[in-house]
Amino acid sequence: MSQTTSQLWNFAERIIAFDARSHPPSPANRAAVFAVMEKLQPHLANLMGQTGFGALLGQAMVLARAQVPWLRSMQTTAEAEEILSQLSTLEGQVDPREVAAGRVEILAQLLGLLAAFIGSTLMLRLVREVWPRLPLKDYFDQEHAHEKTT
Repeated sequence: MSQTTSQLWNFAERIIAFDARSHPPSPANRAAVFAVMEKLQPHLANLMGQTGFGALLGQAMVLARAQVPWLRSMQTTAEAEEILSQLSTLEGQVDPREVAAGRVEILAQLLGLLAAFIGSTLMLRLVREVWPRLPLKDYFDQEHAHEKTT
């Protein structure tokens, strides 16, 4: 899976926008551009362990690099904390629009990998655990309509 589908990309973009509306950044946490990943981390680590989450995030980063040039400067690691730290550091060095596109691409890749490994239904349930009020309708095409959770 070298490219995310437009549906996953749109879904990732909506999750990020929903999270930003639900928890507007304060001056104290303004640097937490990748807050969505940090919110997913405990849920995914519970499912697959911290090492598994790091490997999944690392693979999502590798896939996202093909679409987002500024991510190519990051060192490859399977440590989630190191990845999130590098992303936070790079945030201040990259145009905010590029950061926004990069974060959407990383999340879309992560969601795509999750869907591939555990299925769309479980991936959506996991997203629902983190953001219970996030509307899920109309995010996937009719092919996945039977897998939606409410």
